[in-house]
Amino acid sequence: MSSAPVSTSPPRRAVAIGGSTGAMPAIRQILQDLPDTVSAPLFLVLHIGAEGRNFLADALSAAGPRTVLTAEDEQPIAENCVYVAPVDRHLLVLDRVIRLGRGPRENLSRPAIDPLLRSVGASYGGGAIGVVLSGRLNDGAAGLADLKRCGGTTMVQNPNDAVAADMPIGALDASAIDYRAPAGRLGGALADLLAEPPGPNLPVPDAVLLEIDIALGRPCLTADIETFADPVALSCPSCGGVLSQVRTGPLRFRCQVGHAFTADILAKEQEGALDEAVRIALRIVEERAQLIDRLARDSDAAGRSHSARDFARKGQELRRHADVLRRAALGQM
Repeated sequence: MSSAPVSTSPPRRAVAIGGSTGAMPAIRQILQDLPDTVSAPLFLVLHIGAEGRNFLADALSAAGPRTVLTAEDEQPIAENCVYVAPVDRHLLVLDRVIRLGRGPRENLSRPAIDPLLRSVGASYGGGAIGVVLSGRLNDGAAGLADLKRCGGTTMVQNPNDAVAADMPIGALDASAIDYRAPAGRLGGALADLLAEPPGPNLPVPDAVLLEIDIALGRPCLTADIETFADPVALSCPSCGGVLSQVRTGPLRFRCQVGHAFTADILAKEQEGALDEAVRIALRIVEERAQLIDRLARDSDAAGRSHSARDFARKGQELRRHADVLRRAALGQM
């Protein structure tokens, strides 16, 4: 695809869109419905994993009149273009220039939605519009709240219209969302907003700027984390480091490396880790019980009745422990 024309003046408006499971139809609908007479760059993050090729720009190129490009680092921003986050890079906008960050994963994803929304809010202020579409869990909720703190306007797909309602619901719970609409009306709503003058810029909180730096891949020090979060007795599921609870916005955490989790995603990860730990413990206890049974039979055959009874008692106790662990593993407790 040919490169986009470069605008001679920076655009005053910008739209940041994030989605995951079930978001592609909504994205296509938005691009089809958004008139090409409305001038504003669109930035898009869709959860696509850390491996594979960058296919999203090609998949969306026929969805509307705008040029769709896979974002490149230090790429100038043109109006009426759609910039799609590449595989395994955070898509950021710094001083209205595209930057690709290799910072830690946020909400288990890179690219993640929160960093994009945060950076567009900081870069465009009252001219920023953030949109969260269908998806599981709640990446995008904290970023949308931060975009609003910078003066931007927030929008979500109606949860009843989403294939996966978690992300729109998470965003609605995290902050006061300005607009929500089904996918078939989001493009028109965006066109109306983009036709209006941008709102006033609000001061960008230092914590927002620091989290943008983290996503970019700049060093994250304990002293930096302590400026906006407080240590808690929880461990990071990605690296095992100490987590700190962020003081503002929806309940979420960062570790000293920079990995970020909302409370819902952290709970989901802990549930998976607990399930795996229970299954490992069950295997170890069952293997131990089998060994003790063998020792009991061997002692009995050798005429060591006292040892045989002792081993048999231990074997029964281990099987009771195994039954408890098995019920836990099967969710029966």
